[in-house]
Amino acid sequence: MLTRQGLMKARTRAVRQRIWFKALSKVERGIVDLTIRCIERVRSRILNRIVSNIIAKILKNLKPSFLETVTKVGREIAHEICEIALKWGNLRASSWRHDSDFIQFLGVTAINR
Repeated sequence: MLTRQGLMKARTRAVRQRIWFKALSKVERGIVDLTIRCIERVRSRILNRIVSNIIAKILKNLKPSFLETVTKVGREIAHEICEIALKWGNLRASSWRHDSDFIQFLGVTAINR
């Protein structure tokens, strides 16, 4: 279900990353703005489809957030570290690649270098 809060977050993020005017036409921006102003939750199937397509267009053009970037980088490093630790005989290392805190730590460390 599309809600006013979700649409406002998507709009704010699109404006901050300067894709609101680049990626969307005037009509699409107007549809989202009017939906935010007039509706608490989208119930109409037609409006839901239209607004979903617009939100998908926004999401396709958004740059990844800091947390997404950290997780992506950290996951790659964690995989490499786990492989090395397993070769050295540490059997508990296989669980490290699924530890979100470890992944985020590695990602932040790598990005800050």
